[in-house]
Amino acid sequence: QVQLVESGGGSVQAGGSLRLSCVLSGGRFTSYIMGWFRQAPGKEREFVAGISRTGGSTKYADSVKGRFTISRENAKNTVYLQMNRLKSEDTAVYYCGGGMLTIETLRYDFWGQGTQVTVSS
Repeated sequence: QVQLVESGGGSVQAGGSLRLSCVLSGGRFTSYIMGWFRQAPGKEREFVAGISRTGGSTKYADSVKGRFTISRENAKNTVYLQMNRLKSEDTAVYYCGGGMLTIETLRYDFWGQGTQVTVSS
């Protein structure tokens, strides 16, 4: 059974940085595209960033382009989200996801439990 465990969330002031990590177990990491989504209170879950199996292609939501960077380390079964110049509107629970298709589809098949990111202004 494939499992994802996120870590690295926390509280930070606006303009600060955080790095989220997500480790996959129970499956072959290189079989999956990986991505990050987020859900703020009262809002639907939204796409943040995705990365292809090799790490050669990435996709970002317009709201985070130039501030967030997704990367993966296949030898460690880990995907990262480096978040810089954080804004209060980035406050949300961040979820790591894995999928079988391509990053263009925004289709993800399994999820972690989420990690809270709170940005204070």
